Amino acid sequence: MLYALYEAAHDAAIPLRVAADAARDFWGSPLNPVGHTDSARKIYASSEMIINMTRRYGKPEWRIEDVEVGGQAVPVKMDTVWSSPWVKLQRFRRDPAALHAAGQTDPGPAVLIVAPLSGHHATLLRGTVRGFLQDHDVYVTDWKNARDVPLYEGRFGFGDFVDHVRSMIRAIGPNVHVVAVCQPGPPVLAAAALMAEDKDPLRPASLIFMGSPIDARLSPTVTNKMAEDRPFTWFQQQMIYDVPLPYFGFMRKVYPGFVQLYSFMSMNETMHRDAQWRYFEDLVKEDGDAADKHREFYDEYLSVLDMTEEFYLQTIDIVFQKYLLPRGELTHKGRLVRPDLITDIALMTVEGAHDDISGVGQTQAAHGLCPGIPDDLKELYVHPDVGHYGVFNGSKFRRDIYPRARDFIRRAERSGVRSAAAA
Repeated sequence: MLYALYEAAHDAAIPLRVAADAARDFWGSPLNPVGHTDSARKIYASSEMIINMTRRYGKPEWRIEDVEVGGQAVPVKMDTVWSSPWVKLQRFRRDPAALHAAGQTDPGPAVLIVAPLSGHHATLLRGTVRGFLQDHDVYVTDWKNARDVPLYEGRFGFGDFVDHVRSMIRAIGPNVHVVAVCQPGPPVLAAAALMAEDKDPLRPASLIFMGSPIDARLSPTVTNKMAEDRPFTWFQQQMIYDVPLPYFGFMRKVYPGFVQLYSFMSMNETMHRDAQWRYFEDLVKEDGDAADKHREFYDEYLSVLDMTEEFYLQTIDIVFQKYLLPRGELTHKGRLVRPDLITDIALMTVEGAHDDISGVGQTQAAHGLCPGIPDDLKELYVHPDVGHYGVFNGSKFRRDIYPRARDFIRRAERSGVRSAAAA
């Protein structure tokens, strides 16, 4: 019912959006002789705010047309190399001739960036992709909005995520380096452990976990405490709703993106309120640069997707309530997941000292779960000045974190792990 009411409220606001759009165009027109007066700018800014508060934010575009390599812009083309009803595996392919002209004769190792399936679209990792594209052949998981997947496609749970990761690693080929950002940490580690136990010749050459809840018992955050303090039945009863018409996933039970977004924003309510006020003031002052930065951030932040009921609830149960992976009790299709059997996959963990989603210690717990990996193939890094988002995006990611990840991948390549993984 809540989902249907949400859609009805959006439709009911259409006249208000149309009126606000007309007012914005009129008072913001350069042909309006009084358009630069204080009153006109306030009307324009108010209209813009109304539009932004009532419109629907669709999936953002990747907008990666080129990447700077050796001081030169190298064109980038994106194509889909593997897909299922739930995800597209996108490859960002740099132009070989331009890459050679920029001084790179080798496209570099393949990197699979596993994007989180936790409310936002994979495009939230645009900066992460850009970073790794400087030196690597990059692939990224572009998860589909569950409300757009018809019921006849079946269910998608935690175990399906594990299987999808394994399938995508195989689709890319040998010696891929896997980067798991936030939520995918546990299922990616599970997939790697199963591939290692099977001696799969296509198992990854390295794993990099960024801000991932490998062991959510450590340094619990507000998010962790909420998941732990409420009974599992509360999440079943309060967070799951049926997809309404006209979506293709009509009647599929989901954890709606707009519910997740409310949870995100309520955690930092004051910050978001202050940001909106600054945006209003920037519009009045005609500070276009500041307003553009605000729009760019919130166009991405307010764009969310639904998760299937089973994936959301199983993640709550497995990762945030029972802690099955760090306790050594996680099973997949009847098999016990054994990270301790990983011996030839290099491991790096990255955390932010101010992370309020995955507290310090949760990600680096992966090292303790993988005692079979030699110490010289491990790296643990905690950035002292970043929060959750800064672990994989922003200026400090570009300046401090990405270069470490790049150098770690190079060490893994030189160490012979690559040939070991292909053996």
